[in-house]
Amino acid sequence: MIVEIPGFDLALTAASGQSFRFVPGEGGAYSLITKGHQVTIHQTGRDRFDFSCTPEEFASLWHDYFDLDTDYSTILNLVPPDGSYLHRAVLYAGGIRILRQEPFETLISFIISQRKNIPAIQFCVNQLCSRFGEAIGENAFAFPAPEALAGASMEELAGCSLGYRAKYIQQTARMIASAQVGLDSLHPLPDEELQAALTVFPGVGEKVAACVMLFAYRRMDAFPVDVWIKRVLQTEYPDGFPFGLYKGSAGMLQQMLFCYARSQAVKARPAPQTCKAGYPTV
Repeated sequence: MIVEIPGFDLALTAASGQSFRFVPGEGGAYSLITKGHQVTIHQTGRDRFDFSCTPEEFASLWHDYFDLDTDYSTILNLVPPDGSYLHRAVLYAGGIRILRQEPFETLISFIISQRKNIPAIQFCVNQLCSRFGEAIGENAFAFPAPEALAGASMEELAGCSLGYRAKYIQQTARMIASAQVGLDSLHPLPDEELQAALTVFPGVGEKVAACVMLFAYRRMDAFPVDVWIKRVLQTEYPDGFPFGLYKGSAGMLQQMLFCYARSQAVKARPAPQTCKAGYPTV
C-alpha cells in the first residue's frame, strides 16, 4: 500500500543503527523484519512509500513502528537555525524516525552491539534468527523467543560469533523465559527506575540501557553515548550538551548527531592510494 510520510528519510533511518534487521535490498528497496512480520518498502516519490503489506497490517503494526503519530517538525523547530553543529545535524538527518521496537529483540541486539560495528551486529543477529527463530518466509526468520535462546547451549550461541556476549545472552534469556523479569511490566516505570531495571541484565550498562529505553520503550530523554557521540560531546559540547533546552526530544537529536558524525567521518577519510593496476596500496 502507498503511504505518505512527510520528511521521512528511509535510507538514513535504516542505516541509523536502531534496528539490525532493516537492510537495503534490490532496486533501492529496504527489507525489515520485526514482531514476526516482514515488509519491503520502496520509495515511489517525494514523501511517498510503498509498503508490501495490507492496509490492516500497516494500521496494526507499521504505523506505530515508524512512530507516525509524532510531529517531528515541531521537535526539529526547537533547534535554532544558527549554523551550529546540532543545526547542521538536523539539516542532514532530520528525516530519521525513532522506531518503536520490541523490547526483547532490542535488548538482545544491543547486548550484542558492544564493541562491534553495525555490519558485525547484523551478522550476529541474523545468525541467531536463522538458527533459533521461527521461519516466516523464504530465508526469513522471526527473532528468537526468549525460551529458544534460554534453551540454547553456550556452544550453539558461540557459533553465532557472539564471543563473550554469548553468556550474557543466555543468562538474560533465561531470566526473561523464567519470568524472573517481565519486559512488558517495565513500561510504566519512570526513566530512572527503568534504567535500573534494565541494568540488572548481564552485560547491560548505561549505554545499552539507554538504547533499549529509547528504541523499545520510547523514552525520548534517553541519550546513548557511544564512541561517535562521545567524540561529538568532547569536541562540540565540552561544557555539556544543553539537555534542558530539549526536554522530551534529546534522544531523537542524539540519533541525528550520531548519523551526522558518521557521515562527516566518511567525508574526511582520505581516498586510498592506488598503484597502476588500480589496487589500493593503503
